[in-house]
Amino acid sequence: MAFTLLAPCEYREEIRKSRFIALAAPVTSAAEAQAFIAGASDPGATHNCWAWKVGAQYRFNDDGEPGGTAGRPILAAIEGQAFDQVAVLVIRWYGGIQLGTGGLARAYGGSASKCLQGGQRVELVALSRCRFHCAFAELPLLKARLGELQAQLEEERFDASGAELQLALPAARLDELQQWLAGLSRGRIELRRL
Repeated sequence: MAFTLLAPCEYREEIRKSRFIALAAPVTSAAEAQAFIAGASDPGATHNCWAWKVGAQYRFNDDGEPGGTAGRPILAAIEGQAFDQVAVLVIRWYGGIQLGTGGLARAYGGSASKCLQGGQRVELVALSRCRFHCAFAELPLLKARLGELQAQLEEERFDASGAELQLALPAARLDELQQWLAGLSRGRIELRRL
């Protein structure tokens, strides 16, 4: 089971006179993750370290900190809390006291972890797509039931006898939809999985 954030979140902390701000946001692609990092980075800060994960893709960056002390611990915080489709940026302003490699890893990973813990998480559900044709008389009944089935109407095309619909819904609800459609249409509606 994987989670993403419902909305961006932030966490601030001071560790041995260095200020850390962790920013996290939900993202749906690598390009969106990089855009978030570029937009939220502070050019006046000492370091802008980050990591993101979208499905099997992930990236991280230490931004001048010793190798493996910033980006990798941020990614470990993302994966350790079962997050996906998330980008995390930890901004540091150096306070004059060196933290050492272990201290840096704890500071970056800890800030990222606390930021994600403070955010509102939502479960990522794998969606399946299907297509079918229904008569005009069945359309209002079907549309009234979409929310109950957690289905999203992606496409709707009308013709002389009714409408062809494309839905996206949780894979576990496909059989329920198929049974309901068969009952509604007395077996006439044929569900095609995409």
